[in-house]
Amino acid sequence: MRAVQVARAGAPLELVERDMPQVRDDQVRVRVEACGVCHSDMWAKEGVLPSTPYPIVPGHEIVGVIDELGPAVTGPWQQGERVGVGWFGGSCHHCESCRRGDFVTCPNSPVPGITFDGGYADYVVVSADALARIPEELSSTEAAPLLCAGVTTYHALRESTARPGDRVAVLGVGGLGHLGIQFAARMGMEVVAISRGPAKADLARKLGAHHHIDSQATDPGQALTELGGAQVVLATASSGEAASQTVPGLAPRGQLLVLGAANDPLQVAAPSLIMPGASIVGHPSGTSKDSEDTLRFSRLTDIRPMIETVPLDEAADAYEKMITNEARFRMVLTT
Repeated sequence: MRAVQVARAGAPLELVERDMPQVRDDQVRVRVEACGVCHSDMWAKEGVLPSTPYPIVPGHEIVGVIDELGPAVTGPWQQGERVGVGWFGGSCHHCESCRRGDFVTCPNSPVPGITFDGGYADYVVVSADALARIPEELSSTEAAPLLCAGVTTYHALRESTARPGDRVAVLGVGGLGHLGIQFAARMGMEVVAISRGPAKADLARKLGAHHHIDSQATDPGQALTELGGAQVVLATASSGEAASQTVPGLAPRGQLLVLGAANDPLQVAAPSLIMPGASIVGHPSGTSKDSEDTLRFSRLTDIRPMIETVPLDEAADAYEKMITNEARFRMVLTT
C-alpha cells in the first residue's frame, strides 16, 4: 500500500510503499478515503514528543471504510461500514482517569499519527474503541476535519459555562476558529470573532459572528468589556499573548478556554482572575463518542469545514500549505 511517512524527526514527508498493516485482538483495519492535515501533525513531523516512533505515518483526521475486524472486536461494527478516527486513539481502561470514565484524559491513550501510524496512507489499523460513525449526509472529505478541529471546538463549547444567549468570543478565525464561530452561533450564542486585522471580518459574519474585533486596531479585552464582557473566550489562535489580552474582557465567572497550543506562555495579572472570579481552562479534544456527537450536530445544523482537497501523493505540499497558513482553512488528503 501507499503511505506518506516521516523517517525521523525533522525529515521531509516521503511517499513510500509499505506492507499492508495487520489487525490483532480488538483492532480494526480501515481503508482510508480522506485524512485531514492538522497543525498538530507537526508533532510527528518535528519530533515534539519523545514517544513518537520513527518512521511514522502522520494523520489523525481519518475517514474510511472498515476493511477487516480483529478477532476480539465486539459491538456493532461491520465490514464495509464508514467510520472516522480522530485524535482519540482509544484508552487503556485501567488508569485513574479511565476508572472514573474520563477516557479522553487517559495518559496511556495512543494518538494516530503521533504514537502509531496514522491516516496519510491507503490503510490504517486502529483500536475499535477509537471509531466514530459517519452520517450519510457528510462526505468523507467534509467529515475528516470535524474529527479533530470540529470535536475540539464543539465539545469545548458544550462543556463550557456558556449557555444559549450568552456572549462567546472566538479568538482566531482559522482552522479551529472558523468552526468554533459556526458552532457557537448554531448553539444560540452571541458570537464575537477576534482576529488580527480587518481581513476576516466579513467572513466571520458570514459564518455567524455578530461582532468582529480587530486586535491590531484595538485592545481586545477592552473591546469585549465595552460589549458587556464574554462568558467564554474560545482561544483557538496559537498565541499565548493574544489569549492573555482577552482575560480582562471576561464577564464575572467567565472562562478563557484554551484550545490552541501556543509556544509562548500565558501572562495574566492575578487580580484579573480574582476580582471577577474568572478562570483559565484547558480542553483536550474528545472521545470517539464526542466525535459522533459533533458529526451529528454538524449534520443537523448544516455546519461544514472550509476545505481544500489534494491527492495523497501531494501530502508534502498540503502540509507546507497548512504550516505556512496558506490554506483556508483545512487541507484534506484523498486516496
